[in-house]
Amino acid sequence: MTQSGANRKRESVIDENLKRVYEEALEEGVPDRFKDLLDALKQQDQSKGSKK
Repeated sequence: MTQSGANRKRESVIDENLKRVYEEALEEGVPDRFKDLLDALKQQDQSKGSKK
């Protein structure tokens, strides 16, 4: 295999692994503690907005 052929194969393997990891991360979803934090921040913003 030539050097450029080896590079293409390596890049292909890297691409496949990155896609797999990305898709797995999407499937994980958002942890409950982050949802709770987002809800708290939304409530904080709403209470600040009503004070104006």
